[in-house]
Amino acid sequence: MRFKGILLAIMASAMPVPLLAQTAEPAAANDPAAFDTEINAILTKWMAENHIPGMVFGMVKDGRLAYVKGEGVQDLFAKRPVTPDTLFRIASMTKAFTAMSILKLRDEGRLALDDPADRYVPELRGWTYPTSDSPRITIRDLLTHSAGFVTDDPWGDRQQVLSQTAFTAILKAGVPFTRAPEMRHEYANLGYAILGRVIANITKAPYRSFVEQRLLTPLGMTASGFDVLAHPKDKRAVGYRWENDAWAEEPTMKDGAFNAMGGLEVSATDYAKWLAFIVSAWPPRDGADTGPAKRATVRQVMRGVNNAAVFHRYATDGDKQCPGTVSYGMGWRIIGDCDYGTVLAHGGGYPGYGSHVMVLPEYGVAFFALTNRTYSGPSQPVWDIAALLRAKGVIARRAEPVSRDLATFYTAAQTVWSAGTVDALQGRVAMNFPMDRTAANWAKVLAETKAKSGACETTAPITAEEAMSGTFTWKCEKGSIEGTVLLAPTKPITLQALGFAFEGKD
Repeated sequence: MRFKGILLAIMASAMPVPLLAQTAEPAAANDPAAFDTEINAILTKWMAENHIPGMVFGMVKDGRLAYVKGEGVQDLFAKRPVTPDTLFRIASMTKAFTAMSILKLRDEGRLALDDPADRYVPELRGWTYPTSDSPRITIRDLLTHSAGFVTDDPWGDRQQVLSQTAFTAILKAGVPFTRAPEMRHEYANLGYAILGRVIANITKAPYRSFVEQRLLTPLGMTASGFDVLAHPKDKRAVGYRWENDAWAEEPTMKDGAFNAMGGLEVSATDYAKWLAFIVSAWPPRDGADTGPAKRATVRQVMRGVNNAAVFHRYATDGDKQCPGTVSYGMGWRIIGDCDYGTVLAHGGGYPGYGSHVMVLPEYGVAFFALTNRTYSGPSQPVWDIAALLRAKGVIARRAEPVSRDLATFYTAAQTVWSAGTVDALQGRVAMNFPMDRTAANWAKVLAETKAKSGACETTAPITAEEAMSGTFTWKCEKGSIEGTVLLAPTKPITLQALGFAFEGKD
């Protein structure tokens, strides 16, 4: 079935969904709605360039879907507009739910991450490994895509409808390896399909039952699930592919044996609840732990990362921006970014659908976008909008609280500077402190530094890097003092290092 010559018409007549909590009052400067025009321009430009029938973009902040925008249509025939309740297959973003299910089973004592996978999937026991010294594949290997399987995106995507009986036959026959396990990361849908079988065998119920009952239902994701054929047709985004300058409808793939790697269908409204749960795990803190998984368990998705590589942002001109690192954790790509710090990200590519998610734990926000065109991963607009909202001050890195001990020793540092000696630290320093610089030399260095800087305003607050270290900046007549306070791992708390570095004016 083909649909020619209607892309521009759809883009022109697209009905953007009203923002959540939208009012007649102008949006505040820290409200993403204040930048609706810029966000809309990013989305519509990308959609036109990539032939996207429909798309929804969302931002999760403060535990809710703080901004949502639908563009285009979910069905080219009926021309129903995309809304926050339109259902999209999220493809490989399903893997995060599978990984969380495995971690929940670990928390319950029903498996260990370093258990051999064949303990739970007996069909793997007869496999021939590539070398005689190859280790047996573990649950952790499957989670981190380091089991030695070949990349299988095009093949794996079409296995969604595979029956459990047929999957059992594949496993019994064994699979070829591209290398020995644990040698490197190589993305393999097969590994997550096996994890689905692990979950099913341990729980003695279908994989989807565990995810739906233990994750989706507690989070109130009532519209989402794996049995897409049972979902209301008027709510589902029809999947299309673009070829020969025309749209062709992709066949709807029913729930099958590879659902653990990519079968989940969600709405933006529902998916935001999942992301709010993920974001809420940071920072570590006291208090009730009421989610479907413990906060500490959620944070562990960053563990198990392996074979780090250089990362260039998915954003426009991302290769010209500061490079970072990327590794694979458990159902998430873990990125180290110069501006955002730690980023949890993942894409989803599927016949008829494309998606992307970006979680910024240090900012307390998450962004996502879902589309209904084959392999149309919207990573570029997601990262571009994140950059826009960061530049506009809508999102900002969370400030680390200053601990009582750090505040106490910062006060001591101010006294040291004022007095020109370290006498105020008597009995409060770690054993290395006087060995690294004598009291006499401290007095000499302080006098020399104060002569270079001139009078300084020393009332600026200290910025905590963590509970036991921090930095401060004092403005001075001739430049500035860049200071550091580092506490020692002792009880009682002592000071292990103190720094006053002068930087002259340009």
